[in-house]
Amino acid sequence: MDGSTKSREAGRALLQRLVDAARRHDVASLARLYSEDAVAVSPVLGDMRGRDAIAGSWERLFQTFPDMAVEVTNVLVDGDRVAALASVTATDESGWFGLPPTGGPIAYRLVLLLTIRAGQIVHDERIYDSAGVVERLEKVRLDQEMRTAAEVQRALRSATASVARFSQSVGDSLPCRAIGGDFFEFIDLPTGDVAMAMGDVSGKGPPAALLAAMIQGMLVAEAQAAGGPSATLSRINRALVARGLGSRFATLVYGVLSADGRLVYANAGHPPPVLLGRAGVRRLVTGGPPVGLFADARLEEATLQLEDQDTLVMFTDGVTESRDARDREFGESGLMACLQAHATSAPPVLLQRVLDAVREFCEHQDPIDDITVTVTRFLAAR
Repeated sequence: MDGSTKSREAGRALLQRLVDAARRHDVASLARLYSEDAVAVSPVLGDMRGRDAIAGSWERLFQTFPDMAVEVTNVLVDGDRVAALASVTATDESGWFGLPPTGGPIAYRLVLLLTIRAGQIVHDERIYDSAGVVERLEKVRLDQEMRTAAEVQRALRSATASVARFSQSVGDSLPCRAIGGDFFEFIDLPTGDVAMAMGDVSGKGPPAALLAAMIQGMLVAEAQAAGGPSATLSRINRALVARGLGSRFATLVYGVLSADGRLVYANAGHPPPVLLGRAGVRRLVTGGPPVGLFADARLEEATLQLEDQDTLVMFTDGVTESRDARDREFGESGLMACLQAHATSAPPVLLQRVLDAVREFCEHQDPIDDITVTVTRFLAAR
């Protein structure tokens, strides 16, 4: 065996001892593989000089990742230089690359460049696939944050059902992403009346969800103040404009139902609700511009007298704008046909029939926009 062959075999053997000790998390054995004045360079752990400092870096690594495993896939030896390509797996319990811990598994590639003299490592340089691992960790972190945001939004969401002595209300919202910009509220007012509201914030995802949560909170607070639906929406509109939200706005419809069947509503750019009753189907078209755009916007108010079993249906444009695989729209016609077919059904059943109709029309594809529907039935005193 010539000298170069012996050198290559010695380099491979030393690398194998390094990997075996790393698999066992044996810091003492790892330390003996380095010379007293060895230098190690790592973009994560920094520059380390001396055997003790390098041994300490291995110890910190094992403490950070107690289940860390190393697998070498390729080795190249050239004289006193050894290059190895390895894969590392671990559970991210303590954070990596300066990111908060995700609690999930991570895997990345590592290149080890070793310089060997007299059977010991004198220089150790580690090159990580940092771009790949950081991207994966960021995605895991973002997914976790989105799940948390969705949980918070569900907690903030109005109860999906409300029963008063003179009305029954149900609603549901299906976001097209983990979180969305649609919301609805059923509010018991100090006067004994019941309020129903629905909103749709422009855009999708976290920005829309944050603004939706803010408007939802404003709505609940403003509803307790004096004044009817028009005054309530006007106060919300002025508050949003004062915050300078730029191109952000929301459509919002708000109605107040009294025990005697009197319904007063105002609509800020939202799709006109539908009233189902003995007189047939009626669209409530009185309205004005969306909230958040014009400080002096005029939001008109309308009053109706409901009869026993009259049913008010509010919905967002995600219902009518849903599309099937052939890019056909569910549309106003699809919604109206469904409502007319099930007009006398109990509110929970009517709500479910609408949602089912949209899903079936879209052939159960993921929605392209948030879908929200509420159903409120007036129950005259007997």
